Amino acid sequence: MAALSVTATNVTFVSGNVEQVVIGETVTAGQAVYTKAADGRAWLAQSDGTAAEAAATGVMLTGGAAGQPGLKAANGAAINIGATTAKIHYWVHTTAGGVGLQADVGSGNYITRLGYSLTTDGVFYIDIRATGATF
Repeated sequence: MAALSVTATNVTFVSGNVEQVVIGETVTAGQAVYTKAADGRAWLAQSDGTAAEAAATGVMLTGGAAGQPGLKAANGAAINIGATTAKIHYWVHTTAGGVGLQADVGSGNYITRLGYSLTTDGVFYIDIRATGATF
């Protein structure tokens, strides 16, 4: 299945933890990122890469190119991504930076929950659980 269609201009901060990052590659608001150990920068997370790439550390609130500063919503934050399904968990998708449903995490993909929504109003609660395990 395709990753959620998140419109970058709809991504807004609601409350909680925000971190300033240096961007490692071109990102847009609403994309899941991980911190690469080699350079400490924010890179696009994906479940079908390595365990490190699947270990998301947040969702971008801003976009930008490599080397630019950006803002990332981290564990404990609430953001609005435009639309959500009530009472559902969201996961790191196989598409780089993608946010998807559990059904999108297939055999051999790393399991990292990004967070959950309680309502359909677009509010997404970041509660990252990177297991390091694969389906």
